[in-house]
Amino acid sequence: MNWSRRGSGEPFSITPEELKAKLDRGDAVVLVDVREPAEWAVNRIEGATHIPLMTLPQRARELDPEKEVVAYCKMGSRSEQAVLFLRRLGFGKAKNLEGGIDAWIAQVDPSLPNYEE
Repeated sequence: MNWSRRGSGEPFSITPEELKAKLDRGDAVVLVDVREPAEWAVNRIEGATHIPLMTLPQRARELDPEKEVVAYCKMGSRSEQAVLFLRRLGFGKAKNLEGGIDAWIAQVDPSLPNYEE
């Protein structure tokens, strides 16, 4: 299976650089941080909405299925689960941030604090 495209033909994932370019252009992107509250307290991408993965089934209706939703977690696996779930609900433009916030920090915004090792 091609991991970059699933279902709708819309790309399944987005790189940190692609996301940064969209945000810089002012594109309407809804950022959803699916990490746990303790992780959210460490760092986050500015403008993100916090919806922990385990609460997504109850809170998905807070999101607009017509918008481009980009989910992220620490490294990309939980947000991949979130995007698969959202796509099944009809969020055809939902995307996973490749590499999660770790990749965002490494490639886009090194000023954000990293997780303690």
